[in-house]
Amino acid sequence: MIDKRPAVIARCSGVADVMAALRFGVEHGLAVAVRGGGHNVAGKAVCDGGIVIDLSAMKGMRVDPVGRVAHAQAGLTWGEFDRETQAFGLATTGGAVSTTGIAGLTLGGGIGWLQRKHGLACDNLLSADVVTADGNFVTASATENVDLFWGLRGGGGNFGIVTSFEYTLHPVGQVIAGPVVHPFSAARDVLRFYREYSQGAPDDLFVEAGLATLPDGQRAVMLFVVYFGPQEEGEELLRPVREFGSPLEDMIMPMSYCDVQQAYDGDFPFGLLNYWKSSNLNELSDPAIDTLVAFMEAAPSARPMVIIDQFGGAVARVPNDATAFGHRDAAYDLIIAAIWSEPHEQERHIEWARQFWEAMQPHTTGDVYVNYLSDEGEGRVRAAYGHHYERLAALKRKYDPDNVFQNNQNIKPQ
Repeated sequence: MIDKRPAVIARCSGVADVMAALRFGVEHGLAVAVRGGGHNVAGKAVCDGGIVIDLSAMKGMRVDPVGRVAHAQAGLTWGEFDRETQAFGLATTGGAVSTTGIAGLTLGGGIGWLQRKHGLACDNLLSADVVTADGNFVTASATENVDLFWGLRGGGGNFGIVTSFEYTLHPVGQVIAGPVVHPFSAARDVLRFYREYSQGAPDDLFVEAGLATLPDGQRAVMLFVVYFGPQEEGEELLRPVREFGSPLEDMIMPMSYCDVQQAYDGDFPFGLLNYWKSSNLNELSDPAIDTLVAFMEAAPSARPMVIIDQFGGAVARVPNDATAFGHRDAAYDLIIAAIWSEPHEQERHIEWARQFWEAMQPHTTGDVYVNYLSDEGEGRVRAAYGHHYERLAALKRKYDPDNVFQNNQNIKPQ
């Protein structure tokens, strides 16, 4: 989907490189794009004719197992981050695909399996080192540059280049996790069960629903659970999931946290074409379920995916204005992912995703998680930042008045 040709790619190995590359770009009037360690569905990490400041080689990391803190450079992916923290039986909330970069995910808020128990990735951020648009190096935390720290936790890459992150870590050992797969003919019943079951889920449990295609080509509906509490309690808590309906396969089992974090890697391999649409949901009503099933039946490709993530728990207990991520009252997050392999088929797959999303709008909050946005225009950017947009625009004027950092889901300086 993304085919942009920058004039220069600066492959940075440290903060000095980042500062030099930014200074070069600004002095020569180049468009500036910043790439962390992972992927971006909207292609915002690269630009035409400008400079890409590529942080992917910056993979330094240090774990303090006593203080339960991790210091991590911006080029790391969650797979790399988890490998280091799990050596000490620790983790923080990260993405559900191990090739996701820690930087983009955290700056956009940071949804992940641990969110109901320990909050979003941005809720676990203690500090960030930032190169600002004027070339200065600053640290943002609860005691330094507090306004910038607020904006970094959900405001994306609008305010500077974050070169390293400091996170709170939590004890996370073996978990009980995996999917239960049902035939697509049972989709309505399974989604209704998911609605009722997820509403009573404790913080230790994350439940996701999905509509997807199995390797043999048939459509299916699945429930993916991750339980972080005591194993004996988990077996009883998950019994309703395992006993509901007539599943094709039950793959819930004890596994490592790293295995959970890589469970979806095979569904998003490098090289396929992706177009996503997303919105938040307050409820999963019967009409919404009917719409989900109807559009999945009509999907034009063999690889479409619909994912419904559960919010609540620790995410909802953080005050809505505590961070720039401001959609904490949503019940669910909906992702419509058109995925295909042949470029000439692009138009019909994008059109399917857009029509699907339009049909779901009567059932949504109108908000959207910024990390799931494609290139959809200013109105959708405002929907992503919600009632925080004006405050973020004022912050943008302070830290980036010339909008140097505009290759992102852009907030224009107020």
